[in-house]
Amino acid sequence: MNTPETTSPETTPHGTTTPVTTSPVTTSPESAPLERTSPEHVRRVACVGAGVIGGGWVAHFLARGYDVTAWDPAPDAGRKLRRLVDAAWPTLTSLGLAEGASTDRLAVTDTLEQAVAEAEFVQESAPEKLDLKRDLLARLDAATPPGVVIASSTSGYPMTDMQTTAADPSRLVVGHPFNPPYLIPLVEVVGGERTDAAAVAWASRFYEVAGKSVITMDGEVPGFIANRLQEALWREALHMVASGEATVRDIDRSITEGPGLRWAVMGPMLTFALAGGEGGMAHMLDHFGPSLKSPWTRLEAPELDKALYDAVVAGCDEAADGRSLADLVAVRDRGVVDVLRATGRLDRQEGSR
Repeated sequence: MNTPETTSPETTPHGTTTPVTTSPVTTSPESAPLERTSPEHVRRVACVGAGVIGGGWVAHFLARGYDVTAWDPAPDAGRKLRRLVDAAWPTLTSLGLAEGASTDRLAVTDTLEQAVAEAEFVQESAPEKLDLKRDLLARLDAATPPGVVIASSTSGYPMTDMQTTAADPSRLVVGHPFNPPYLIPLVEVVGGERTDAAAVAWASRFYEVAGKSVITMDGEVPGFIANRLQEALWREALHMVASGEATVRDIDRSITEGPGLRWAVMGPMLTFALAGGEGGMAHMLDHFGPSLKSPWTRLEAPELDKALYDAVVAGCDEAADGRSLADLVAVRDRGVVDVLRATGRLDRQEGSR
């Protein structure tokens, strides 16, 4: 691969000055090399799909100082999107906006083609339907300028399964966020079998510049990393509700008042290592390893029948205690901001700009 060329310095959307670099990229064996804008100098992002996840991405990119074009086929998508951005803006303001950040830098377009016509990065956030993802990514590939990286917010599909009909699958990657994308730092990045490794590296660096905490996966795993861990906890929680072993409120408090406080600082592996004292993880495994044979969990999913469905829904309604969705979102957002501040993660995000 050729070494990126360096030209004169320019000011990025994030208020820093660095050399402009462009990365040569080949879209197919027959095509001539193209110049891909460096991650540090992307100015215009397109967000296709403007629901909860897509709208969260829009809010995040606006807060980081980007120009954002958005498209969603829903008739009232523009109104709902602007309402979501307006609701998130006070939280984003409290986190600290990038230089030039403004909701006025959002343009909602009438067509997909208009949204991506001048995009330097595309974030797709359509519903989780494989055929829909395949068709949409193929449309995006056809409409987006050559070489521009296109990322999918899929929560579980491998890119290998989604890139099958695209003319240039080499630029398609997974950029899996966590809800809400404007607040939770993590993004998991991975390509498919036909993705160029340079596109994966470019996407990972772009997300870092955009203030995200990035895990670049070595290979595809269904559900990626964090969702597989979440799913294991979710399935066991459903088993406990179904069997009457715990209420929804008990389950949530067991995490928020227990291990969740530790997990906000360090993950389960290092947390368990600390449980081993001076002996670390080795002592922990020696001491607690035999309990892996104990019937503490049931990792097979229970039957989500009507009784379990109703119990989970009713339990969440009870736990909400009359608070509206907006009230609960505000409580969650304030709490995450407090945790981010308390653990020094905002300082890290500032340092990545």
